[in-house]
Amino acid sequence: MVTVNQMSFFQMVFRNNITSIILLGFPNLPNIQFLFFSLLIILYCGAISGNLLIMVLYLVSQTLQSPMYFFITQLSLCDLLVTTDIVPILLHSIMYGMSTMTLIGCIIQLTFFLLSESSECFLLSLMSYDRYLAICNPLHYHSIMTHNLCVISVSVIWLVAFIATLIIIISIYSLNFCGPHIIDHFYCDYEPMLQLSCSDTSIIQKMNLILGFFFATGPFIIIVMSYVYIVITVLKIPSNTGRHKAFSTCSSHLIVVSMFYWTLMAVYMFPKKGQSLILSKILSLMYTVLTPVLNPIIYTLRNKDLKEAFLKLKFNNL
Repeated sequence: MVTVNQMSFFQMVFRNNITSIILLGFPNLPNIQFLFFSLLIILYCGAISGNLLIMVLYLVSQTLQSPMYFFITQLSLCDLLVTTDIVPILLHSIMYGMSTMTLIGCIIQLTFFLLSESSECFLLSLMSYDRYLAICNPLHYHSIMTHNLCVISVSVIWLVAFIATLIIIISIYSLNFCGPHIIDHFYCDYEPMLQLSCSDTSIIQKMNLILGFFFATGPFIIIVMSYVYIVITVLKIPSNTGRHKAFSTCSSHLIVVSMFYWTLMAVYMFPKKGQSLILSKILSLMYTVLTPVLNPIIYTLRNKDLKEAFLKLKFNNL
């Protein structure tokens, strides 16, 4: 039996004039449609297999049971969420020219996107703090960065990201959507969703700015401060070998941070005036498709422990 609260919820959701949304994706690709589709299939399979491989290696290898690799597995989980959330719909829109989603389906896609991206921001800052402790305070690293602290920190990150995402989604549910029902993008992003609403979105946009500062700018400041102290500490090391070894331990993380924040700022923080839709879509492809593929490659190619764990797993299964 449907309760009164459930009934009021469904009435709130389905009171809108539109019940389905059309995602245009990349409509003007008749000549390279098959090539683009094939490339995305390869990238999608690479992202899924690469991130799953890192998670499996962490679970089966005793040499990878450290805070850094635990955080990398959580980053892989974020990449799996975002690429699985976005790419299948994108592939459908490329194959058929566009994709049609229900309003509820569009909001669900936005939910997983916000959850994964906000969690990744905090995870990258936590990983920078881990590198700061390892390089700037190595004698107390193991006493501070314990397994319990790592699990609690990651759990808090996912919980905070979930609560913030829930706040945004509930605020979007409360809006009245009256059209148009077309989004010129390949996924249901936050701003395009607000543009479909006839309600006053000023309060939601202000709330989004506050949450955006908390989840993007705040972690970025932590990352910058951590690396300032890391650079100062490394430059004090007398030998070139010691400096190179210290920098190599955080180079992979620095590359991942640079890629993630560069595309994130280009899409959401820089003025959109004068920015073409195709450029915005390409930049969005960077952090929804390309970054999840490159992250496991960067961590495995530049990490001796992960490569050794992979070879050991490979030979054990032969």
